[in-house]
Amino acid sequence: MNVIEKILRKVEDTLHLAGCLGLVGVAVLINADILLRLIANRPVQIQFELTELYLMPALATLSLSRVFRDGGHLALDIGPETLPGIFGLVVEKARLLLPAAFFACVTYMSAKFAWGAFAHNEIEYGVIDWPLGWAYAVAPLGCGVLVLRLIHDVFRSSEPDLTR
Repeated sequence: MNVIEKILRKVEDTLHLAGCLGLVGVAVLINADILLRLIANRPVQIQFELTELYLMPALATLSLSRVFRDGGHLALDIGPETLPGIFGLVVEKARLLLPAAFFACVTYMSAKFAWGAFAHNEIEYGVIDWPLGWAYAVAPLGCGVLVLRLIHDVFRSSEPDLTR
């Protein structure tokens, strides 16, 4: 395994852990809110905004690259997985480059949106005044790492990866 692959795996694993912790946070906050409403007639005031603005985007985007690497993504297979010859190689590379181009666009636009939120100090007013730049920053991070994974896989040798 080369150095780039090792670094990419560490980044993917770290982001995946953060995404999983986001899911745990959602579950804890929602259940705490339910129990406190039931037992003490007091809601967890920050639950909805924290979940909506920070945790849901994190759990939706930070694990994208790791899930793709592990083959856990959803796919619609319309043909054989591998085709012989140069045509098969072109199809294999296109199956990675097309989504890389799409997610590069998503990364660019979401990064532009996040940058604008930071630059204008945008705030979501609620129980707490939530800075939106940090809320928006997870989308370009998760999608950007997925783009790196897809491009890396385009240039990786066609030998099967037995470490998956």
